[in-house]
Amino acid sequence: MYIGDTGRRGLHHLVYEVVDNSIDEAMAGFCDKISVKLHKDGSVTVEDNGRGIPVDKHPTQKKSALEVVMTMLHAGGKFDKHSYKVSGGLHGVGVSVVNALSEWCKVEVSRDGTVYAQSYTRGTPDGKVKPIGKRKKSGNRTTFYPDSEIFEDIDFDFETVTSRTRELAFLNAGLSIVITDERSGESVEYRFKDGLRQFVKFINENAKPLHSKIVHFEKTRDDTVVEVALQYNDSYHASIYSYANNINTVEGGTHLTGFKQALTRTINTYGEKNNLFGKGGATVQGDDCLEGLAAVVSVKVKEPQFEGQTKTKLGNSEVKGIVASIVGEGLQEFFEETPSVAKKIVSKAISSSQARAAARKARDLARRKSVLEGGSLPGKLADCSITDPDLCELYLVEGDSAGGSAKLGRDRRFQAILPLRGKILNVFKARLDKVFHNQEIGTIITALGAGVGGVGVGGDDDNDNGGFDLSKLRYGRTIIMTDADVDGAHIRTLLLTFFYRFMRELIETGHLYIAQPPLYRVKKGKEEHYAYDEKEMAKVLKRVGREGATIQRFKGLGEMNPDQLWSTTMDPERRVMLQVAIESAAEADHVFSILMGDAVEPRREFIETHAKQVRNLDV
Repeated sequence: MYIGDTGRRGLHHLVYEVVDNSIDEAMAGFCDKISVKLHKDGSVTVEDNGRGIPVDKHPTQKKSALEVVMTMLHAGGKFDKHSYKVSGGLHGVGVSVVNALSEWCKVEVSRDGTVYAQSYTRGTPDGKVKPIGKRKKSGNRTTFYPDSEIFEDIDFDFETVTSRTRELAFLNAGLSIVITDERSGESVEYRFKDGLRQFVKFINENAKPLHSKIVHFEKTRDDTVVEVALQYNDSYHASIYSYANNINTVEGGTHLTGFKQALTRTINTYGEKNNLFGKGGATVQGDDCLEGLAAVVSVKVKEPQFEGQTKTKLGNSEVKGIVASIVGEGLQEFFEETPSVAKKIVSKAISSSQARAAARKARDLARRKSVLEGGSLPGKLADCSITDPDLCELYLVEGDSAGGSAKLGRDRRFQAILPLRGKILNVFKARLDKVFHNQEIGTIITALGAGVGGVGVGGDDDNDNGGFDLSKLRYGRTIIMTDADVDGAHIRTLLLTFFYRFMRELIETGHLYIAQPPLYRVKKGKEEHYAYDEKEMAKVLKRVGREGATIQRFKGLGEMNPDQLWSTTMDPERRVMLQVAIESAAEADHVFSILMGDAVEPRREFIETHAKQVRNLDV
């Protein structure tokens, strides 16, 4: 309920909740350094140099305020609007939930020259808050060990933690966040003097900017702080990230709407004023103005109202007008000062508008063709008999050979098979009209039935196709099933790029999966065992005995007969699948731009850096 789930995402949310308390101190101006340590024993320590949690008696609970904060929901300072002007923390439950979900937790508070401490077992205090020493500097140190009876896995991932903390460092200029992994010896410090400007530079690291100067402005109006940084590049997609009180508002909200409206209005006003649309030329629409845009919109609101499916959509109505006003003023000033850049931006928006019109024609043509052929579903789709989406799943299978095995091996009642021929289009480097002209992509869109979203394909300002509509999705699970080799990995990445760009909601709502076919079959006598990697194969050989055992390495799905494919990869009782999730949209965008973009050098560096993490290498 409070942390999302008991899987990997929920586990890491524990760290974020403790860090968010320290971030609140930083936003209030009392903290400039946060330290996160992943210990060898599996515990985590978060330390800051803020004011320290109060330890005196709580006015109503008759016990130390520290104990109240650590053991009672909604008792933290952030619910008293006099304590912090603004505060983060996704639900404001903070350390009390972390404490409740930990086998043990220890807190040390340095305040007024004294160090106070209290320890807990599964959320229950082991004793009272006691002074344990003296210290001049103030701050909090919280160490916790996640409860293995609650979480499926209690192994923290260094990269997952660093991607979120880097985001927080970008959003809070000048704040130092140090993450140390004592298990591997890795350590990294994030401190960004220029904050959002450096965030945009990071987003555009693998793109070619249209203008060298990053547009940046920060203003406060009616107690709402608005900070925006943006820069256009020569790509065909947008990377826009919005935050409210440091919370990544993945579903957008009033601040993002205000930003987009101001952007569209300013571009159109400048274009008309300077006759850039030509004689009788139509103005551009909202999505046209977003192509190639890298932007970060951050607002700090006194009392944020969050809504939406994941409570990450800002609902404060007054924020829309405030953001629109500040962004409009800032952009207009930038355009007047740099007319050459303004003309480039308007020109890109016009070009995007033309491509979007061509894409609409391509979609309409595909729809008409589908009707003429007497059916809306693609011919090579082997559909399932059940029509309830919650019970159905679609396998996107690499190649006709594997597709044939999958069709014969599946359970026809609820499993549909769509074979894909060759490598699909890299949508990261393709314009919208080219994307919709691609046959394989068109087939996937038609089979799923929910349309597409993303910049230029439907949104706040473009309702020609309604965007991506989850209610029309024909399958509860979409499963990517490719060979466990280099080509299979490439096709999988291309498909993930497509879904991330045009059906992100499919990922955000947990509908996208990756099948895990085995790499090896170990046969000894009548016994058959399958292994998904070399480590697992070694365990199998140790169990059955190496002597007399034959090992087969599957090069592709097509090498498996239908029964093998069913029993290892498609049978819900025995299969292994990975659910695709977005832990950090900015990090995902960055990795996709490295892997699928034009720049070769960053891709080489990425491969060299992560080479040691590769489990199955096909050479």
